[in-house]
Amino acid sequence: MNKLFSPLQVGAMELANRIVMAPLTRNRASAGQVPNDLMVQYYRQRANPATGAGLIVTEASQISPMAQGYLDTPGIYSDAQVAGWKRVTEAVHAEGGRIVIQLWHVGRISHSSLLPEGAAPVSSTAKPAKSKTYIAGGFAPVSTPRALSIDEIKSIEYDYRRAARNAMAAGFDGVEIHAANGYLIEQFLKDSANDRSDEYGGPIANRTRFLMEVARAVTAEIGGDRTGIRISPISPANDIGQDSNAQALYTHVLAQLASLGLAYCHVVEGATGGPRDLSEQGVRALDYAALRALFPGAWMVNNGYDRAMALDVVQGGAADLVAFGKPFIANPDLGRRLREGAPWNALNMATLYGGGEAGYTDYPALA
Repeated sequence: MNKLFSPLQVGAMELANRIVMAPLTRNRASAGQVPNDLMVQYYRQRANPATGAGLIVTEASQISPMAQGYLDTPGIYSDAQVAGWKRVTEAVHAEGGRIVIQLWHVGRISHSSLLPEGAAPVSSTAKPAKSKTYIAGGFAPVSTPRALSIDEIKSIEYDYRRAARNAMAAGFDGVEIHAANGYLIEQFLKDSANDRSDEYGGPIANRTRFLMEVARAVTAEIGGDRTGIRISPISPANDIGQDSNAQALYTHVLAQLASLGLAYCHVVEGATGGPRDLSEQGVRALDYAALRALFPGAWMVNNGYDRAMALDVVQGGAADLVAFGKPFIANPDLGRRLREGAPWNALNMATLYGGGEAGYTDYPALA
């Protein structure tokens, strides 16, 4: 049996296999950004490790009203949201699955129509991103942000801690801190976006300060063994741009995180949802193996993996877990298809964001 299908202890979580359902924004939460019946069904369909994932990472979920960046995405800051998520976790656990929630603050990747009283988005910077987000009526350019004060940064760190506490109350097995894809934490990390001159800007040690304070706050609340993190060192997602020295930046990040006893590190290799090799765009290749050597927890890889690649990377020891994104949308039984070498359903791109059952819970499993 290939190691991809073997059990693995990941922090406090005992996983039945090493196949992970990656976080996938689907924009189907109810009023108040509350998880609903349809979401319960969606996650239940993918939860049984005999046919689906050994671990589910939920769609990114905002830690506060100001953290929201897209229409109808769920939160984890209100009592109603906690109650809604509890129904999801109970359904997943009833199928024998494990599930963590991805904690999210979008920073400048937002629109004033989504924020309290039409507020401007907040970020490390006042520089707008050349990106779009999903609002009522469809996709629209993001709004111009304002730079956070230090007091506001401390308040957001508390929001992460409260969200982690709420996740435990909702029955999750853990949380994943979203530090990737051009959202708030990465807006602090990369010097392509961070133009601050205070203790949160400038040298690498300063730019990683926000991430480390968030990670310490979360692990102090729920433990490192129930905490994962997602990074995307060279992805240009959401107009984040390339850091001037990504290898040095993420070497520092992983070395600092090593002391927190995190359950796993989830790494997007290359461009999120795009090419794994960015050399044609002039992006220097990253030495992921050197980063992995710094991190004592489980190593989860992501981006464009097919069956052969997944089998090889785990069997060869280059990764402990493989996360699949879009394939899990169209294939609720992706785990079984990987085992049997069965074909994958085609993805309907038109139903990715918003809507109802179509393209969400109606994809067929194998007979």
